[in-house]
Amino acid sequence: MDPILFSRPFHSPAEIQNVAAVLATDHVHGDGPFTASASARLKKMTGAAHALLTTSGTHALEMAVRLVGVKPGDEVILPSFTFSSGATAIVAAGGTPVFVDMELATGNIATDQIEVAITERTRAIEVMHYGGVPVDMSAVLSLAAVHDLRVIEDNAHGLAVPTPHGVLGTIGDVGIQSFHDTKNVHCGEGGAVLFGSDNLTEPAEIMREKGTNRSTFLRGQVDKYTWVDWGSSYLPSELNAAVLDAQLAAFDSIQSARFGVWNAYREELGDWAVANGVALMDPPGGVHAAHVFWLLLPTPERRDEVLANMRAEGVQATFHYVPLHSSPAGQAYGRTSGSMVNTDHFASRQLRLPLWAGMSEADIARVIATLKKS
Repeated sequence: MDPILFSRPFHSPAEIQNVAAVLATDHVHGDGPFTASASARLKKMTGAAHALLTTSGTHALEMAVRLVGVKPGDEVILPSFTFSSGATAIVAAGGTPVFVDMELATGNIATDQIEVAITERTRAIEVMHYGGVPVDMSAVLSLAAVHDLRVIEDNAHGLAVPTPHGVLGTIGDVGIQSFHDTKNVHCGEGGAVLFGSDNLTEPAEIMREKGTNRSTFLRGQVDKYTWVDWGSSYLPSELNAAVLDAQLAAFDSIQSARFGVWNAYREELGDWAVANGVALMDPPGGVHAAHVFWLLLPTPERRDEVLANMRAEGVQATFHYVPLHSSPAGQAYGRTSGSMVNTDHFASRQLRLPLWAGMSEADIARVIATLKKS
């Protein structure tokens, strides 16, 4: 029996046509028509004033950290339960990641733990909307206003999720998206930075174009371009943009398929979870992106046992993440604020089920049956 993969990238019918169109031209580098089209789609989906494509979500985070002014010696507060890119972007700018605990109910940063972590060196708060479940942005924005801090949204999981404060990724000073092929929408490797206002756009364009003002030159605003500030090569090729544009065009179909899988898990596992002391993902208000479906087993030993049994049956369940405060690099480059009791509890008991557009009803039924007998 074929294995059920944990993740499988979606393929839009228009991808090959778009890529062929790029290869038939002399414009394969970035900032061509597909870059413009994909950027426009992102702006429309999110309500962002500006959207700049990048080569990865990691590179978008590197840009975001520098754009909000993080410099050597500064600190940035972030959850320990997040992907390493959230911390490496801070370290790359010379800053110190400060890890705080999480909420068990959402997997998100515990906003009541942020203020105690603030020092005179704190420059920004970096939140991550885990699984596209919104962080309590009211609390984050309030703290940021009181302490004059910037807010970075790592929205790698939550493309186009609406909230009362706006669409995720557009609520803070700068937001980022990831288009890695494990994400709902992808281009193999890619990302974007989102802005709700104009003040960061030109510095971001300079940073993305190797520190030059090439973007203003291409718009005819200057007669030549030159090196004006720090930057790197963060602009993706037109091939990546062509794939992304096709994916964004299919967004509604992708989300419908993913929510079908997510809802099936939630409905079919409810009674089993209660009977076995298992906590199922239950987003407040039902708001999420159908990016992940997680559950918490009663003990770490039970989690590992179920994970091994499912893998032995060809169902590639997994867990995510190893908390950054306990990682070798986290201990070398960062510091931890307060207790990590929730983070350690969550990370040691969490299990994630396969979830991707294209899973058949038989695939879903097999995942559920395998879990129940494990």
